Amino acid sequence: MSVASLLPAWNASLNALSGVLLLLGYRAIRAGARERHRKLMVSAVAVSAVFLVSYLTRVALTGTHRFPGAGPLRWLYLAILLSHTALAVVAAPMALRSLFLGLRGRFEEHRRAARLTFPVWLYVSVTGVVVYLLLYQVAPRVG
Repeated sequence: MSVASLLPAWNASLNALSGVLLLLGYRAIRAGARERHRKLMVSAVAVSAVFLVSYLTRVALTGTHRFPGAGPLRWLYLAILLSHTALAVVAAPMALRSLFLGLRGRFEEHRRAARLTFPVWLYVSVTGVVVYLLLYQVAPRVG
């Protein structure tokens, strides 16, 4: 097995971990645990940064991959991929802004930004895993 062949599963794992960290961070702040929330959210940003480097490495090594299936499964995949990609582009700067505001103690602005950032970022994390499953696990078995 080459490194390139391991990266898709690794990237999906990083997306899943990011989503878990986001949910734990949300739970922490709802419980009033600010320091725990801060650590979890910084960790989510770090995991997402590692994901981005790993994803770009995978693309550099193997290029883009066409969905091998057809019909409704292909359309489902493309719809999820399109929404995932479009929201990933906006989630990154949103997450960085939310992090910046929180770390600077600008909590009211942070709260407003995070109310939009959280669901977008969580959606991107979850759909990243779904895209992996459809492309690398489901389609090869169906086709």
